[in-house]
Amino acid sequence: MAQRIRPVKGTRDFYPEDMALRQWLYRHMRAVSEQFGYQEYDGPFLEPIELYAAKSGEELVKEQAFVFPDRSGDLITLRPELTPTLARMVAQRQKQLYFPLRWWSFGPFWRYERPQRGRGREFFQWNVDLLGVNRPEADAELVAVGATFFRRVNLTPQEVRIYVNSRRLMDQALDRIGVPAGMRPAVFRLIDRLDKISPETWEAQALDMGLSQEQVKDLKALLEQRDLWKQSEELRRFFRAVEALGVAEYVAYHPAIIRGLDYYTGIVFEARDAQGQFRAILGGGRYDNLVADVGGDPIPGVGFAMGDMVITLVLEHYGKRPQLDLAPAPILVTVFDEEHLLPSYRLARDLREAGFRVVVYPEPVRLSKQFKYANRVGVQVVVVLGPDEAAQGTLTLKHMGTGEQVTLPRKEAFARLRAWLGESSGPSPQE
Repeated sequence: MAQRIRPVKGTRDFYPEDMALRQWLYRHMRAVSEQFGYQEYDGPFLEPIELYAAKSGEELVKEQAFVFPDRSGDLITLRPELTPTLARMVAQRQKQLYFPLRWWSFGPFWRYERPQRGRGREFFQWNVDLLGVNRPEADAELVAVGATFFRRVNLTPQEVRIYVNSRRLMDQALDRIGVPAGMRPAVFRLIDRLDKISPETWEAQALDMGLSQEQVKDLKALLEQRDLWKQSEELRRFFRAVEALGVAEYVAYHPAIIRGLDYYTGIVFEARDAQGQFRAILGGGRYDNLVADVGGDPIPGVGFAMGDMVITLVLEHYGKRPQLDLAPAPILVTVFDEEHLLPSYRLARDLREAGFRVVVYPEPVRLSKQFKYANRVGVQVVVVLGPDEAAQGTLTLKHMGTGEQVTLPRKEAFARLRAWLGESSGPSPQE
């Protein structure tokens, strides 16, 4: 036997049950995005590496991006995130766009990371952004979008919380403990690694970057001040807006939330599970310079991203992963014999034109095998068109859930199918 070819490390195969969950997530992301008035968009999967080199951070560009030369020798990358693409697209048509701009997207991304639970080299991500408003109330709206999604998929504030901080507030605090301005980006990245490495390693890295023992002590104390936000008018306004938006129970201040990407300028936030079992579920913040950095006019922006892998683990952990209907269609039309193959196809056509979703068994085998197949794949109703039914203009229907079986004239049979199937008879899969 030939050796089985394995998928590329860090990628996933989406079998129908996996695809059903991905589509379920997408439907809820779309519903929440549209509920807040956001428009769907997307960008290319390939971008020049220069797009990320300026502001995303050295670690992403040099260690995590899939970078390769094209045939002309230019370095391009599989997109590791979407915010720089968004900034480039806005800069490209800035004079034709209307602001404030609310956009959202869901698609694949790639990062060359060590695959582990909740982290892969290829993943799908929900991105939501609001550009053109330089107010903390806009940041609160983005947090409300994320919280509304959690509420919609039945994750409670006792299970998931969105933690918030401000880089401006942290800049002021770092001023007070004497951290030079030139060290701030490195210190912010160190804070972002606080829960990713051991305390001993974290402290050693702080000393290695040039902080004194006293500064490290002051920094650790700073990261414990849960009421620090009260010193910030920006955050006080933010939390008042969160209250007005009806999601305050999902949101809390945390001084260790800082986000690792270099382009963040103000409020930043991350969603975490209450038990601390997983990486950040979503993360984002304010980026007021990014559009200008890619050639556009200065314009404020705020946004977040949420990958599909961690949210799936969180849903499973709290027993909130949905039981989805994986049946190919709710109706199976059987094929009695070779003579009735095309009549069965015509019947399936008529059912589809009437709005039903229908699968036809692909060959004339014994009916017991066709019923067994229907049972295994979750078909709800089997429709039989045999010689007797064809001669009398009837159809035999069997409800696989209740076992009820009836033979009815075709028009009445269609009505019975609607009664049995209800909403699941329509063209869209059941949520």
